[in-house]
Amino acid sequence: MKEVVINVYAIVGDSFCVAADDGEKVFEHIRQAITQGKKAVISFLNVEMLTSAFLNTAVGKLYGEFDEATLKNTLSVKDISNEDKVLLKRVIDTAKSYYKDPEHLAKSIEQVIGE
Repeated sequence: MKEVVINVYAIVGDSFCVAADDGEKVFEHIRQAITQGKKAVISFLNVEMLTSAFLNTAVGKLYGEFDEATLKNTLSVKDISNEDKVLLKRVIDTAKSYYKDPEHLAKSIEQVIGE
C-alpha cells in the first residue's frame, strides 16, 4: 500500500492547530488519501499546539466515514508529542463511541449538563 504523508503544519500554515476549520482541511487530505487506497501518515512536525476541536474535525470525523478496521490499517501518526498522543487517543475513543450511537451520546451529554 502506497503511503502519503499528510503534513499538518504545511496544510494549516501555522504551528497552532486549534480551529475546527483548519481541522477540516486536514480531514479532507486524509479522506482523499484513504479513498484512493493509500496509507495516510499524519505528520505533526513543527506543530506546537493541538486542541481537541482541531483533532475532532481532522481525525475524529474519519470514524463517521470509515470503519474502525479500515482506519487501523490506513492511518498512522508521527512527529507527535506524548501529551498530544494522549489527546488524540481521547478524541478517537470519543469519536468511536459517538459514531457507534450518536443519539445515545447526545442524550448522555444532555443529562450531564442538565438540559
